[in-house]
Amino acid sequence: MEILEKIIEMNGLIFAFLFVGLIMLLSFWISKNLLRGKIPGAAIAILIGLGLAFLGDKKGISDIPIFAGIAVLGGSMFRDFTIVATAMSADISKIKQAGIAGIISLFVGITITFFTGALIAFLMGYSDVVSITTIGAGACTYIVGPVTGTALGASSEVIAISVATGVVKTIFTTIITPIIAKKIKLITPHDAVVFGGLIGTTSGVVAGLAATNEKLVPYGALTATFYTGLGCLLCPSIFYLILTFINNYVF
Repeated sequence: MEILEKIIEMNGLIFAFLFVGLIMLLSFWISKNLLRGKIPGAAIAILIGLGLAFLGDKKGISDIPIFAGIAVLGGSMFRDFTIVATAMSADISKIKQAGIAGIISLFVGITITFFTGALIAFLMGYSDVVSITTIGAGACTYIVGPVTGTALGASSEVIAISVATGVVKTIFTTIITPIIAKKIKLITPHDAVVFGGLIGTTSGVVAGLAATNEKLVPYGALTATFYTGLGCLLCPSIFYLILTFINNYVF
C-alpha cells in the first residue's frame, strides 16, 4: 500500500484523470440504468463532486495527499481550456443558419436567466455585487458561474452555490422538456435551435431533447454551446457593471 500511495502521489494529475473518469463512468451508468436518462450523467457527476468536496478542508478532497492532483485538474487552467475547446467545436456559419431568431434567443435567454438568478440571490440575503453576479451567472449554467466567480474574486462558498444552481437548472430542464414539448410546440429543428438558445444548459438541453425527439438534439446543442461562451463573456463584464450601477445609484 505504501508503494501504491507513493506512485499515486508522484503521478497525481494522471490519477486525477483516472479518478474523474471513473466517476463519470459510474454517473452515466446510474443515469442510463437506474434513472432511465431522466437525470443526465453530467449532473450526477457534479453532485458526486460537490459531495466529495466536503471530505477535505479548504481545497476539498485535494487536501488528501493521494488526491492532490485534483487541485490541478480542477484549477482555472484546465477549466478555461475545456471552455475554449467547447467553443472551438462550434461552427459560426451554422449559428447564422438559425437566423435572427437563434441569435435573439441567446441574448434573451442569458439576460432573463442571469437577472432572475441575481434577484433570487438578493432575496436570499446576498448584498455584495460580486456574490449576486456569481450566483446569477450560475443560474445560466454551472460553467458560467465558477468562471464569473473566479474572474470577480468571489468566495469558494458562493462559487459552490452558483454550481449547485446550474445543476438544479440542468436537472429541471431534463425532466420538464419532454413533458412540455408539445405544449410549447418544440417540434422542428428551428424550434430546437431557439429552445437551446433560451435555456442554454447543454447537458440539460441534450438530455431533454433526446427524451423528446433525438433528431432535435444537434440543433438544440448548437445554440446551447454558444450560450455558455456568451455567458462567460457577458456575466463578469457587462452584467456585472449593470449590477454595480444599480447598487451604487438605485439602492
